[in-house]
Amino acid sequence: MTIRQEAWGDPAGAKTMGSKGRRMCERTRLLRISFLACAVALFSANAQKKEDSTKGGAETGGPASIERGKYIVESVALCEQCHTPRDEHGNPNRSLWLMGGPVQVRPTYPAPNWAVVAPRLAGSPPGTDAEIVRLLTTGISRTGRPPNLPMPPFRMTRSDAESVLAYLKSLSR
Repeated sequence: MTIRQEAWGDPAGAKTMGSKGRRMCERTRLLRISFLACAVALFSANAQKKEDSTKGGAETGGPASIERGKYIVESVALCEQCHTPRDEHGNPNRSLWLMGGPVQVRPTYPAPNWAVVAPRLAGSPPGTDAEIVRLLTTGISRTGRPPNLPMPPFRMTRSDAESVLAYLKSLSR
């Protein structure tokens, strides 16, 4: 008998057992695999909770959450490309950061629902907190539909969406 057979619950002499013995071995193996899968799932869930609790509490809008939101808005999602007016040289106008304005990109095809003006995000984004988090986590706006193009239908984690909201709200205007 090999070590691998012993590790999976094959008793010595499994080959000589009848069909009842083999079914018992199979059940034992399935139980062990099921237990292992449950243990891995529980471990993963606990690890995720621990990770979320060390991020700075997005729900509270703490400094770590606001920094995370700033990083996502400015370096990942690049919200300023549409939500910040440009100066005469095409550079983002920092004095009007995320205050909304004309969308700088145009579709290359007929798009009837293309947004011409991007809404203000700084201070108080349009919609309730729950609507903003829903938009950022599911890609569904407060109208119950995806947002008008060119707004991408984001699929952020809830924690990231709450951090983005905390950052936007920290930009009081």
